[in-house]
Amino acid sequence: MDSKKLAVLCRTLAENRKAEDITILEVNEFSSITDYFVIMTGTSDPHLRAILSEITDTLKTDHKLTPRSEGGPNSSWVVLDYFDVIVHIMRKDVRELYKLEDLWGDAPRLGEEKASTKKATAAKVKRASTPRKTTSTVKKKSKTKE
Repeated sequence: MDSKKLAVLCRTLAENRKAEDITILEVNEFSSITDYFVIMTGTSDPHLRAILSEITDTLKTDHKLTPRSEGGPNSSWVVLDYFDVIVHIMRKDVRELYKLEDLWGDAPRLGEEKASTKKATAAKVKRASTPRKTTSTVKKKSKTKE
C-alpha cells in the first residue's frame, strides 16, 4: 500500500471511532523521516484507546502492518510510526499545546483542497439551479393579480 492510501485509511479508521479534527499533512518535501502526518483529537483517555485500537488492530489484521509506537493507551498523546505515515492521536489540551499543524504550517493538507472545491462547486450548482426573477417575470405576476 502506498503512503497516501495508508494515510487516508488511517483517517477513515479514526473516523470510525469518532476522532475529531483529523488532519493529514503531506510533509515529504519538508522532512526525510516520513511522507505524511495524520493528526487527530480524542476527547478522553478511553476515546484515545478506542481510536488507537481501531487503527492498530485493523492495519495489523487486514494489512499485516505493525507500527513502532510511543505513548501508551493511558497516555494523552500516542504516536504510531508506520514509516511513511506517522499517526498522532492526542487529547485536545495536548494538541493545542504542541500545535503540530503550526510547526509544519507550510505542509499541504491532504483532502482539504478537495473539500473546499466540492463546497464551491455545490454553491455554483445551487446558484445555477435557482431561477432568477427577471423584469418580465415580475411584470407577468403583477398583470395576473390585476
